[in-house]
Amino acid sequence: MTIIRHTFSLCAMSLAANAFTMQLPNPSYNPRISSLNSVDSRIASGTTNPAAMSSYRQPRITKDVIEEVDQIIVQGGSLRTCAFDEGINRVTVMMKTEGRPLNANVDLWQGPDNTPQKMSIYLEDGSKRLFRAIVETPGSSNAVSIRNTAQLEYPLTCGMEIETDDSPAPMATADYRIVQGGAVYTLPFAPEVQSIKVSLKTDGRPMNARVELLQGPNNNKEILEVYTEDGLERPLNLILDSPGVGNVVRIVNTATVEFPISASLEPYIIDASVHEGSSGSGMTWR
Repeated sequence: MTIIRHTFSLCAMSLAANAFTMQLPNPSYNPRISSLNSVDSRIASGTTNPAAMSSYRQPRITKDVIEEVDQIIVQGGSLRTCAFDEGINRVTVMMKTEGRPLNANVDLWQGPDNTPQKMSIYLEDGSKRLFRAIVETPGSSNAVSIRNTAQLEYPLTCGMEIETDDSPAPMATADYRIVQGGAVYTLPFAPEVQSIKVSLKTDGRPMNARVELLQGPNNNKEILEVYTEDGLERPLNLILDSPGVGNVVRIVNTATVEFPISASLEPYIIDASVHEGSSGSGMTWR
């Protein structure tokens, strides 16, 4: 399976909106990325190693993955969009800050006035817990928009990794649990679990859900609200960074009882040494 990482070619479309495109590579030359508003283009290097594995199939921390892709700055209150060719089946969206809170909306656009998937994200600390989600992009005319809903003083950094492989979506290996409409599903994790994989899907019906990472009673470190018009064609896969102790993931089905979802939670990266030295002085700051 080959993963292509592309350099984002950016061009300001307005004071509040920018766009960039990704073109599929031709095997005879390096990937070429063109600006939407310019006839000039440049050659961008990409990873064409057949042995390369996607970052979510080969467990790696998000901080390392985002450093290997080209990044863009999204200022507070601004919008960036990225359009994809038809052969791109899924996109890994990663976002971080320099230690400040992160508030953003990530939407999947498919054609005019059609938004089959929407996500609203809040991170308490965008450098300690980075955002990382897999967006399925079947069909054509797909684009992903990143809107920083925070104020100007809170910029965020975004990076994307695309996949052109025809393999199915990387769903969780753990058992799925049915979460009925209006129900809540919580699961605590041990201190040695450094990141958690969350998978949500339906049987083809729409999905409305909220995913929360808590560390202590009602202490939300990360909140994600998601809407998907077809939870089978576009399932949700998240990687939640979970440093420290007392981490709990809470899944809330915000739809009515007629729209159940299937949820799977499992450890993604485990550091056994954390548990051994976690006692320390007996104090834990959250």
